[in-house]
Amino acid sequence: MNLKTFTAHSMAQALALVKRELGSDAVVLHTRSYKRGGVLGIGAKTVVEVTAGRGSDVGRARRRANPSVRAAALPKRRPNIVQADPKEHVAAGDLIRKTYAAAKAEIEKTQQTQKTTAPSAIMPVPSVVTAPIASDGPNARQLADEMSAVKHLVSQMMHQQKAEAAPASLPKALSQQYAALIAQEVACELADEIVNKVRRQLDEKDLHDEDACFRAVRRELAGYMPIDTDTSEIKPSPDGRPRTIALIGPTGVGKTTTVAKLAATFKLKHKKKVAMITLDTYRIAAVEQLRTYAGIIGVPLHVVSEPGDIQHALDQCAGYDAVLIDTAGRSQRDGERLTQLTSFLDAANPHEVHLVLSSTGSQKVLMEAVQRFSKVRTDRIIFTKLDEAVTFGVLLNVLGKADMRLSYVTTGQEVPHQIEPGCSKRMAGLVLGQMVGEKSDS
Repeated sequence: MNLKTFTAHSMAQALALVKRELGSDAVVLHTRSYKRGGVLGIGAKTVVEVTAGRGSDVGRARRRANPSVRAAALPKRRPNIVQADPKEHVAAGDLIRKTYAAAKAEIEKTQQTQKTTAPSAIMPVPSVVTAPIASDGPNARQLADEMSAVKHLVSQMMHQQKAEAAPASLPKALSQQYAALIAQEVACELADEIVNKVRRQLDEKDLHDEDACFRAVRRELAGYMPIDTDTSEIKPSPDGRPRTIALIGPTGVGKTTTVAKLAATFKLKHKKKVAMITLDTYRIAAVEQLRTYAGIIGVPLHVVSEPGDIQHALDQCAGYDAVLIDTAGRSQRDGERLTQLTSFLDAANPHEVHLVLSSTGSQKVLMEAVQRFSKVRTDRIIFTKLDEAVTFGVLLNVLGKADMRLSYVTTGQEVPHQIEPGCSKRMAGLVLGQMVGEKSDS
C-alpha cells in the first residue's frame, strides 16, 4: 500500500482530505499535531498531520488469501467478529509488522538466555528500530532540529528567570534542582516542599554536592507519583472472567495504538491469550486500523456498535486471559457522548478503566479532561507521547490532583515496544531533565 501524508489546520480538514484523496475506505495509520511558525511558540498555528493509505488494498489482500471472504458493512445489532490470521499479508502494516517481529525475536532471545532470572518490568527494546511513519525527509529533520533548539532556549530562559525565586539561603547545588523543578512547570508549592525536605535530610557536605542533591530530590519527587504496581503481570480476576481492561480518553491521544501495544506486550511478554474489542466505529477506517494491528499480532478482534452487543462479544472471549477494549475518542466537553460511553462501560463492566492522556497537553487541558472524565469510572492514567513532551512537571501536578495511579507511559508510535509500565523513579528523572531514552542510575 502506498502511504500518503496530509496536513491541515484541523483534524476535520485533514480527514476530509484523506477521504477526498483516498476514498471512504481509507485506513488512517498515524495522526499527530504540532505547532508551526511563530517565535518561541507565540503566534504559532496548530497543524494536524495524518498518514493514511487505501483500505481497499487491505481488502484485496484478504480476498486473494481467502476468496470466500467478502467485505461486509458494520452490523448494527451483532458484533462483527474477526479471527485474525497471523500469516495474512497486510501491506498497510509493513512498519508495524517489522517492529513487532523485531520485538518478538528480542524477547524470545532474552527469555531463552535468562530463564533463571526474574523477568524485567519493562519490555526490552529491540536492537533493530524502524523509523516511525512520516518522520523521514529533510523537512522533518529540520523541524526536529528547530524544535530542539527552541526547547533548549526556553529551558535556559526559564532556569535563569525562576532560579531567583528559590527559597532563601538554599545552597547552590540544591537551588539548581529547585530551578529545574520550576522550569519543568512543577507547582511552586510542591517544589518548595520537596527542596525543604531535602535540606532537612542532607548534611552540610551533601547539600553542596550536585549529584547528592539530584538523587535526594529525585527520591522525594518519586514519592509524589502513585504508580500502579499490577502492570508487571496479568493477574486472574476475582470473578473468573478474563481480565477486562478499557481505555478511554479524548480524541487524538493514541488510544488505539496503545491498545495494540498492550495486546502485543501481554501476548509476547506475559504469554497470555488476548482478545480485543473496539467500540470506535466513528472515525474513518478506525476498525481497519485496529484490524491491521490484530492481524499482525495474531489476536481476534470484535467490533461492537451498541452497548447491547458487548456481552455477546465478551462471551466469545470467555476462554481468554485478557480482553482489551478500545473506545472512541470523546471530547471532554461533549456530555452526550460521555453519557453514551458510560452506557458502554456499564455493559462491559471492565476490571480496569485507564484514562489515556497526551503528555503534550497543557496542565489546564489535562485537568479539564480528568474532571470531565471523572463522570465515567476511571481508576488509572496512561500518559502517551512522552517523546513529544516539552515539560514533564505538569504530569506530576496532574497525577497529584487526579487521585489516580499511573499505569503505563508510551514513548513513540512503534508497536509494540514503545510502551512501559509507570515507574516513579523514571518519571522523577524526566522531571529533573533526564532524556526520555536515558536510563536512570541506581
